[in-house]
Amino acid sequence: MSVLPETDQTISSPPTQAIRHRRRLSPNKVWSLVTLTPSIILLAVFVYYFIFWTGYVSFSNWNSFIQNMSWNGFNNYIAVFQSFRFQSDLRNMVFFTVGYMVGCLVLGMLLALLIDQKIKGEGILRSVFLYPMAISAAATGVIWNWILNPTTGLNLILKALGVHHLPQWYLSTAIVPNFNIGYIQGGLPLALVAVLIASLWQWTGFAMALYLAGLRAIPEEIKEAARIDGAGAFRTFWSVILPHLRPITTTAVVMLMAASLKVFDLIYAMTGPGSNFVTDLPALNMFDTTFQGNEFAQGAAIATVLLILVLIFIIPYLIYTIRREAA
Repeated sequence: MSVLPETDQTISSPPTQAIRHRRRLSPNKVWSLVTLTPSIILLAVFVYYFIFWTGYVSFSNWNSFIQNMSWNGFNNYIAVFQSFRFQSDLRNMVFFTVGYMVGCLVLGMLLALLIDQKIKGEGILRSVFLYPMAISAAATGVIWNWILNPTTGLNLILKALGVHHLPQWYLSTAIVPNFNIGYIQGGLPLALVAVLIASLWQWTGFAMALYLAGLRAIPEEIKEAARIDGAGAFRTFWSVILPHLRPITTTAVVMLMAASLKVFDLIYAMTGPGSNFVTDLPALNMFDTTFQGNEFAQGAAIATVLLILVLIFIIPYLIYTIRREAA
């Protein structure tokens, strides 16, 4: 009779000990929490709290040097969208984002295909194309300001070659084609092309690195099978290589779009807002409105609009990534 209780106790004790063991935090988990806590606190304070504070200020009357946090509703947003400068910024942002994204993707793809041919000096070429990314955007703006300035850089070379009608580059206020959308001209400002050239010079290497990694990840057996089936170089690229690069393209599009919406230091160092705001973008407008004009509420409204525009591209990408990993 005494054997059964001892057997029951022997059988039931190990699970109880296992449950107690699971409830204890291992030293590694404790150390991980201790290590991550300062970063979590700093992230909460300096990112999410200030996002909330910016949104709160955008609904206030704080549009002078004296703080006034009384409620103003959506009046700051209405004033921002009705301003000539912000409407010009939206026009410039559309052309800049499309040109920046398409240019980086196309040039990055071409450079990646070139390097993927295992040509001589591949390592040197990779370094040359990636080197502009190591330069700050402000320094890039100063460099291209000197190159495209009418009295220095490229124009001196053209003058030495006998070209007397020197182009004015980014000093032009021409907009092509010239048609009106509300209070602004709706075409492409030619001065913005100079900013696009500088941006593409700096960030094409980023797209190249992404595409090169994607090309090197495609198994050679798949390419060889396409060649055996009679597919030429273009057909192999279009039907085999390009579909495998679709995730790379999606990632590059989202990151380049988000980066283009936040461009500030390059334009600030290179051209500024330009005459009639032909090279102005919302980030530069936000800086001038807030810290030069002391219109803090309207500056916060511009910053909030920028955040919403970035989230429009980021959130679908995050949902797509999570679903792909779950599948």
